Amino acid sequence: MLKALRTAAAAALLLAECGAGAEPFPDVVSHSHYVPVRDGTKLAVSIYQPAEGANAAAGKHPVIFVFTPYRARFRDDKGHLVETALGDNLGLRSLLRAGYVVAVADIGGKGASFGHRRGFQDRTEARDGYDLVQWLAKQPYSDGKVGMVGCSYLGGAALQVATTAPPALKAAFIGASDLDKYAFVRNGGITAQFNTRPDEDPSVDLATISMDEDKDGSMLKAAVRQHAANTPMGPLWYDMPYRDSMSKYTGTRFWEEVGPYTYLDTVRRAGIATYVWGNWRDEPTSQIILTAANLGSRFLAGPGSHCVPPPGFDLPGEIVGFFDHYLRGQNPDYGKLPRATYWVDGLGGTGAFVKSDQLPGIQSRPMPWFLLGTASQGTAGGLEPATATKASADTFTVDYDLPPAEYFAFWPKPMAEHGLGYETEPLKQPLKLIGYPVAQLTAAADNPRADVFVYLDRIKPDGSAEVISFGRLKLSHRKLAQAPYDTLGLPWHSGLKADVSPPAAGEFVPLSIAMTPVSQVVSAGDRLRFVVAGADPRQRNLKDIRLDPPPHISVRTGGEEGSRVDLPVAP
Repeated sequence: MLKALRTAAAAALLLAECGAGAEPFPDVVSHSHYVPVRDGTKLAVSIYQPAEGANAAAGKHPVIFVFTPYRARFRDDKGHLVETALGDNLGLRSLLRAGYVVAVADIGGKGASFGHRRGFQDRTEARDGYDLVQWLAKQPYSDGKVGMVGCSYLGGAALQVATTAPPALKAAFIGASDLDKYAFVRNGGITAQFNTRPDEDPSVDLATISMDEDKDGSMLKAAVRQHAANTPMGPLWYDMPYRDSMSKYTGTRFWEEVGPYTYLDTVRRAGIATYVWGNWRDEPTSQIILTAANLGSRFLAGPGSHCVPPPGFDLPGEIVGFFDHYLRGQNPDYGKLPRATYWVDGLGGTGAFVKSDQLPGIQSRPMPWFLLGTASQGTAGGLEPATATKASADTFTVDYDLPPAEYFAFWPKPMAEHGLGYETEPLKQPLKLIGYPVAQLTAAADNPRADVFVYLDRIKPDGSAEVISFGRLKLSHRKLAQAPYDTLGLPWHSGLKADVSPPAAGEFVPLSIAMTPVSQVVSAGDRLRFVVAGADPRQRNLKDIRLDPPPHISVRTGGEEGSRVDLPVAP
């Protein structure tokens, strides 16, 4: 039955079979409140109830909760009213029509909420979410069951609240978040664009709509004054170079405090159902797959960018169906449906969604492609499935003078002109790649503080190129370790201070770099290109971390210690 939810007509049929009609609650009534959490901080909560006309639906209903730093209700720069709950990118409007209550709260220190942010998705925020979930479960319109939904920060907030195991929280639909914040924000020991943007001006929060009880807006102004004590987010991340660094802002080993992997057993014991989703052209998807592997979650991946609903896929219907099963006990055959749904670009010529009982990449096998020939900056060497017997090394100078990236450059552009490139011949047969490529390099630098960035490009016969996978690693963070969670066999670097060891100048060392996952059929006639660089324009602090003089990085090719990239070839 639930499979039919992928079309609006079938969703309407399901509602009709439940005796509700195609759109049982076409309207919404809303109200807003300040709700005190355990430490007395008042958080702004906006409630939306399904309705017919001006009358809220009678009886008790499941509640869907969204916890956001981006304001539940505000006026944009053109004066238009924006309400998170009335959009459908996260299925919220569809949930209201289906008879769910939707609650959207501003996190402490943002929007109309009082308090200040101690740290990005810290335990204070997670426990605040616990308190709000339990408060919502006790309201007269609630049947006592709560679900959470979100993407990006909102998805992370849902997972963080789940790690506190509120008894009323039964299910969470989580998009584009992370399992291991150190391995994401400071992947390979290197910070990049995610979570490091400048903090917003107070005027942003002042554009929030006041709570119903705040008739003159004075409470909103008082709340925003408290936000001045917020911990600055970018400096928070930059100040912690190691996984076990103590944050001067929070007084804790903050990477571990905010890493959901720390609390996996709590989520499992609580029995909270999880569904995770992302898109292939979005860096968090690397982490989303690992979250699904460790929590037994359902999984969805579309072809697009950050938090963009997959085209041709009824994401609101998928969300409603998920909560119908876990909050209402409907659709008993839900658990029999394939666990994973994901887009494979180029499948069937253009691309298609695939359904599987296994996560993407589980059935793939690594195929090594070796770096061969003599590459130089801007001139390609070879990339072949067999290595050369003669060992050699190629060297380039790190280029820090890169074209500026977009403010939110969710995906890199080709970097072949700024490092070493190695290309295949045009493929004679299509190559189906599903899973994580892994770069296995033997590299050296004349400065042990050097960084290494790797990219896998797809080049079409007309010469146009696009990055399909990428990764990064500091030479000093190369030591491999056993992860505290299932990495699906991928190399994992602890980032602990004791494990960080800069190599000697000119010393060749092995580097294992898990790259972002791919899901596509590379067509016959296309070429693949593997690129090694020493900087990436998406690093917001590139000017601060550039080394002078720029390092020279060498990559060994051929012989027993030749470098390669292992491609995940699907059957």
